[in-house]
Amino acid sequence: MSTEKTYGLAELNKETRIGGYGEEVERDIPQIDMSDFWNRKPEIAEELWKAATEIGFFQLFNHGIPQELVDQAFEASAGFFELPEEVKAQYPLKPGTNAGWEYKAQVRPSTGTADQKESYQITLPRMSKLWPTGAELEGFKATMLAFERHNWAVAMRVLSCFADKLGFGPDFFTDGHDPLVPEYQSTLRLIHYLGMEDAKPEDFKFWRAGAHTDFDCLTLLHQKAGQGGLQLCPGKDSQGRAIAWTDVPPLQGVITCNIGDMLMRWSDDKLLSNLHRVRMPKPDEYLGPRYSIAYFAQANTDTVLAGPEGKYEPMKAHDYIQMRLGANFGKK
Repeated sequence: MSTEKTYGLAELNKETRIGGYGEEVERDIPQIDMSDFWNRKPEIAEELWKAATEIGFFQLFNHGIPQELVDQAFEASAGFFELPEEVKAQYPLKPGTNAGWEYKAQVRPSTGTADQKESYQITLPRMSKLWPTGAELEGFKATMLAFERHNWAVAMRVLSCFADKLGFGPDFFTDGHDPLVPEYQSTLRLIHYLGMEDAKPEDFKFWRAGAHTDFDCLTLLHQKAGQGGLQLCPGKDSQGRAIAWTDVPPLQGVITCNIGDMLMRWSDDKLLSNLHRVRMPKPDEYLGPRYSIAYFAQANTDTVLAGPEGKYEPMKAHDYIQMRLGANFGKK
């Protein structure tokens, strides 16, 4: 009898087969200029559509988020993770909420082991009693509220291009990700991958973040220059195994984006949600801690995911997200 763990979604069963290291290959990652967006929207939409339907990953520049604010967000993120553990523990991640602090709690179906990181997640309607006080970390809340809303605006511009290509109304995705209602569940996630300066050789057998697809609509990832490790894998072999991985260099002022499973389903599989992971550093690389910040645009809880061609049964975004959270944080 098979002992392989199974899940209720095909997306999760796919992840259980992708834990091997595979090979590394070089690929060009599409870079898309978002400047003068409203005047250039048809051109930008074509570039985004090509990238999202062929590789599922792309990078944005001239996106409109001030570099000063990005730098402030990273400074505030590092400040949070430097707080004593007993302080961070006052703001715990509770199952199913996507809000609060966790330490090595995320277990990927692809590896069965915990990611080597800690994170703090901001989902605005669920943040009651989860913000550090001003005495603990001055200015943190103001910085993160500003950064969250800037990322939302960029995500909605990208999604509006996909709405045009899919035949939805111009504000279709904006309405489905309305941030002014209690049903809003998009998340800003601060991530601290643990430093490896004093690690033992066996520690490098783990993953900073195991291979996975994201379960949102669209991910916007900010990386710090010099702190690499992110890899993508657009394809798999005939057994569903990920085999060819490509490094995604961290570039200042550039947002790395990927399509999530929610949007892939919502688009009747036209837009591709592809695999990515964060590998351990190699011996000749930077071994210190790695910081990144991700914004996960995921539809409001009451939004119904129904593709233009009806490939899948309609499903509320709340139900979809809860299934995915349960698999990644140990509850089903």
